[in-house]
Amino acid sequence: MSANPVVDFVPDGVGRPGFAEPEDVDAFVDMLERFESGDITPDEWRAFRLINGTYGQRQEGVFMIRVKVPYGRLNVAQLEALAVIAEKWAGSGAGHVTTRQNIQLHFIKEADAEASLRLLADVGLTTREACGNSVRNITGCPYAGVSPHEPFDVTPYADATARHLLRGAYSAALPRKFKIAFGGCCGFDDVQAQINDLGFLTAVDADGNPGFKVYMGGGLATLRRAALLVHEFLPVTQVLEVSEAIVRTFHRIGNRKDKHKARLKWAIQKLGPQGFLEEYRKDLEAVRAEGGRPLGVAPAPKPRAVPEPGRLGGGEALPEFEAFKASNVRAQKQAGFSSVIVRLPGGDISPAQFRALGALVVKYGEGELRTTNEQNLVIRFVPTWQLSDLHRELVAAGLGQAGAMTLADVLSCPGASSCKIAVTNSKAIGFALTAELDARPDLVAQAPGLDIKISGCPNGCGQHYSSVIGLQGGMRKIDGKPVPQYFVYVGGGFAADGPKFGRIAGKVPARRAGAAIERLVQMYSEEKQPGETPLAFFTRVEPAKVTARIKDLTELDAQSAKPEDFVDLGDSKAFELVEMEGECAA
Repeated sequence: MSANPVVDFVPDGVGRPGFAEPEDVDAFVDMLERFESGDITPDEWRAFRLINGTYGQRQEGVFMIRVKVPYGRLNVAQLEALAVIAEKWAGSGAGHVTTRQNIQLHFIKEADAEASLRLLADVGLTTREACGNSVRNITGCPYAGVSPHEPFDVTPYADATARHLLRGAYSAALPRKFKIAFGGCCGFDDVQAQINDLGFLTAVDADGNPGFKVYMGGGLATLRRAALLVHEFLPVTQVLEVSEAIVRTFHRIGNRKDKHKARLKWAIQKLGPQGFLEEYRKDLEAVRAEGGRPLGVAPAPKPRAVPEPGRLGGGEALPEFEAFKASNVRAQKQAGFSSVIVRLPGGDISPAQFRALGALVVKYGEGELRTTNEQNLVIRFVPTWQLSDLHRELVAAGLGQAGAMTLADVLSCPGASSCKIAVTNSKAIGFALTAELDARPDLVAQAPGLDIKISGCPNGCGQHYSSVIGLQGGMRKIDGKPVPQYFVYVGGGFAADGPKFGRIAGKVPARRAGAAIERLVQMYSEEKQPGETPLAFFTRVEPAKVTARIKDLTELDAQSAKPEDFVDLGDSKAFELVEMEGECAA
């Protein structure tokens, strides 16, 4: 299927080949010239540039470039290239980490697209199949290879699958986008495998052999579906043939007439689980009849030696270090080392911060970092005795904020700051809620494990359907004037018995979202059972009871409305619903 050979996984990135091919950029430039000369239609140009990761924004004349970062792995040269693009050509002046571990660069002018793409290719980064109806970025657990809970490291299998499918015969010609995740490193569904089109979670058979539980057909948006468990145990050597087979199946049976019902989950709903499995098995048998797609077990990474204390750093810890250590540091299975979460409010990172991280991963880590699907970053293999030194330097770079993976670590999509189909500016409300919650450590402490995710529209790029509290942008009218609001969902997340999807508890004006969250945290704190998690609580409690708790916040009329209620967060003018043709299903 792919011209790319499967290469042995090289530990620690030494000699690891990139994912880029200069020919992709040449083809992009050629097609742009053909579009400008009138040789191809706007629709043909749009379809082509989307497959090459260049996405239209709601602002005229600029693009968002989405950079594929397979399983979130970035090295120093790549961090520098991203810094240069963010600094020279991205009108936002920053990069943005997405919920699929990509890096997005916004407000790129058409004239600067070629230079940006060539610089990315020079360091092995590609935008190929980052958008459009294609096999999207393959996500992976950022703690793969270092988690004390993992039965084995999934990194080589995520890497091999990404290489095998990239530029494959079907990978850029699908009915709709196709998402893949590898995880199970932390003892649960840490990569949301069960809401992906194809998900692999670690498993071990009775003889101790490594393998995967394989899930297919999950998804969010208007049709939320938990994926089917298709293989209870798949030997790791069969990962590529299964991946290729299901891509072939989707290519063959997917809906090409209605893009809004074209994801794999819709095909499964139409055929039924058994009918779908019959179609998938046909393609799996065909791949195996062709000789399969062999994949050898990768060598284990070489053990690291812990540096001797005192050889580097050793300064006094900052007063806030203990809070940072409690929330942002994870012990590794390698004795003497820790992984450090670098929190990125809004998922944004400046050119100076890209460069600072490049220096820090060399000085303290393994020479690279991982992006996460919570829009953060992870520096791994930090000698535990150097944590306070790293923290001091992160603070100096504006990256030392505590509170990772807490209520204050709010996740959001870009929303109407750039997206054509967004209703509200979810990014702006994300920043506002982050600031409010960081100023309320007492409130955050009441609900460990409670997360907030925000999307600017029903498509759910911010994954609000799968968080304990989810906010979805919407609109209401008062005396004919539009007011930005948010649908409040509760009870979403990933439990031992599978994914839970949030249920609507009410609709609150945008400016009251913070008050609604405070009410819900207090409700959990007051009414939870002993040992009950926020997810378990909001799954158990009836939505009507939650609705009653925030009912007064949902009510708004001409008499009670304030002037600011008619202005979206992050804006200064009256809110209006701008309807544009999106490119999500182009």
